[in-house]
Amino acid sequence: MMTDPIADLFTRIRNGLMVKHDAVIMPNSKMKTRIAEILKDEGFIKNFRVREDDKQGLLKVYLKYHNGDAAIRGIKRISKPGRRTYVPARGVPKVLNGLGIAIITTSSGVMTDELCREKGVGGEVLGYIW
Repeated sequence: MMTDPIADLFTRIRNGLMVKHDAVIMPNSKMKTRIAEILKDEGFIKNFRVREDDKQGLLKVYLKYHNGDAAIRGIKRISKPGRRTYVPARGVPKVLNGLGIAIITTSSGVMTDELCREKGVGGEVLGYIW
């Protein structure tokens, strides 16, 4: 049993980028699919695909490179099962002065820090990507 599936997602992406894999495969969940959608919309990954072969399904994330360098320079888990990190609407963090993104889960769904500031909502900070 996995205690932190989002940290597992981040770790699999980080490890895949370090060894220059084209894609990484992991067990799927709605939260992981939404995070992959955000990463694709922000240009950090090429694409992703959900394969429904068993009860849970698999998520395949296609990694993105530019001239041999990974599109994701860093990926960090902020809120952990042992220590949750919440921010109010006014305290939504900026990652590298706007060059990176913070992924935040709110009552309105999972979204980026920029969208949280637009909508005026806060929530739990899942992680930073730059």
